[in-house]
Amino acid sequence: MFAYSLPMTTRFRGITVREGLLIEGPAGWGDFCPFPEYDDAEARHWYDAAFEAADLGWPEPVRDAVPVNAIVPAVSPSAAHALVVASGCGTAKVKVADAPGSLPDDLARVEAVRDALGPGGHVRVDANGRWDVDGAVAAIRALDRAAGGLQYVEQPCPSVPELAAVRRRVDTAIAADESIRRAEDPLAVAVAGAADVAVLKCAPLGGVRRALAVAQACGLPCVVSSALESGVGLAAEIALAGALPSLEFACGLGTGSLLAADVVGAPQRPVDGMLAVPRRAPDPAARHAVPADPERTRWWLQRLARVRLLR
Repeated sequence: MFAYSLPMTTRFRGITVREGLLIEGPAGWGDFCPFPEYDDAEARHWYDAAFEAADLGWPEPVRDAVPVNAIVPAVSPSAAHALVVASGCGTAKVKVADAPGSLPDDLARVEAVRDALGPGGHVRVDANGRWDVDGAVAAIRALDRAAGGLQYVEQPCPSVPELAAVRRRVDTAIAADESIRRAEDPLAVAVAGAADVAVLKCAPLGGVRRALAVAQACGLPCVVSSALESGVGLAAEIALAGALPSLEFACGLGTGSLLAADVVGAPQRPVDGMLAVPRRAPDPAARHAVPADPERTRWWLQRLARVRLLR
């Protein structure tokens, strides 16, 4: 096992360093990296995903490559424009609602992204559940105008009833992320008619096989998104996208660009907006250049030991 600490190129999801624990098994490597604020019960799903990769490997893919979206953090309009142009992607996901009162900045960022993509590109936004219902409805309508049409809005509100209420009041498609991956019942969104699109992340759902089962049961079009893993963990998310029977949307798997360093020697980067589907996780040959310090290593090993005891 090896605990790593990866600096990020920009603040994203409120963090500037990404940590985790690499686990080696007969099928290769797994990445145990639940966010520090997650409790042990939630972290157990990430444990299962890591050991699936290390001990079992993944199901055979049905495609050799998957389309990905550009990722635009809460940056200036000029920086957002440059990120999208450099990505080579035809779809961009823009972080919004990063701070109270951010809507004017969000609108300017979305306008810049639309300009960078041109009229044929797709713009989607992600609010990470930061709005209430009325705030979401107003913001979505404004952002849709700024984008010249949004592909969808991801997790505008935190709860399933709120998502359902927003969906009834706007014409823009609603995607559910946290309401699936952090829910006791990941199918509740579909049952409640609260979303048009399901965002899947195999690590929080317990691995590629479990995520495929959720996709089949929910009956919604699916987008696979990264949980900001290292190159080892990202490979599992790409494997999930590669194994889905149907893949209608570009996936949020270009997160390697958010890491200033990685545990793998040659991190996967999109080429013409596509990522090749791996058959197993890459070898973390560069891990010794990014070790966690002794205190954080102990913390991760203790966390793994606790989580392993849960069922």
